[in-house]
Amino acid sequence: MSDEFVARSLEELRFWSRIMKEHSLFLRLGFRCEDTQLINEANGFYAVFEKIENQANAFTIGTDPNVIKRFNQEVHTAVSHIWAFKRKILGLILTCQLPGANNFPLLVDHVSREANYFRNRLEELNQGRLEPLPDAIIDENVFFLRIMADHAKFISHLLDPSERKLVDQANHFSDEFDQLLFQARDLDSMRPQSQTKPLLGQFLDQNRVSVKALRDFKKTAKDLIEACRIKSIIHPLLADHVFREAQHFLEIIDSFEASLAGKSGLPATP
Repeated sequence: MSDEFVARSLEELRFWSRIMKEHSLFLRLGFRCEDTQLINEANGFYAVFEKIENQANAFTIGTDPNVIKRFNQEVHTAVSHIWAFKRKILGLILTCQLPGANNFPLLVDHVSREANYFRNRLEELNQGRLEPLPDAIIDENVFFLRIMADHAKFISHLLDPSERKLVDQANHFSDEFDQLLFQARDLDSMRPQSQTKPLLGQFLDQNRVSVKALRDFKKTAKDLIEACRIKSIIHPLLADHVFREAQHFLEIIDSFEASLAGKSGLPATP
């Protein structure tokens, strides 16, 4: 283990622990007043991941890798628990045991997929198992393109229907990212022939353009919501939350493009 292991672990821990904490809040806000047990559980998870976030922020690059490995294991356990909580909620919703609750089934499934992604990343880091670049490019894009498509759908359904232009824009992004996801899955099924650098470079370039446009749309929506200039039932923190996830995806794309450029001798995309 090395400083690179520590740095990559801290990056994932800091980003995703905050995401998990906010998921707890969003789920709680969607429960009914009488759902006291679920509310208490959500509050408990909020406290757990706030503590994890604070601990992760206190570590530095020079921290003993073995300390970080043990911390990753502890966080993995917490993430497994919140994943199970999210799947339990999804089951209750789909079996009509939470009538009137304000959590979309797709949203609950969405946040559970993100929890599963986080715990898988922790496992990979602790095992020192990093996928070959071509596999990582395809897998990460399949995951995040679906996340972006979900975000567009949530935005469309949480805007007031009278915000017709914004609803149309969100629906457009939903369709666009559904198509990009289909393309990514097609590329995935063509492995290993699809893993040539020119194909992967084109794949990243196309996704980057669309993610940047969606990121900018989210930023505009976030600013308008915070300024009380549009009608919606979108919590300001949720608007910021989905914006940060789009920015995170862009950073992942940038890192892949830089790696491909370094290996191929081509300049990275500006």
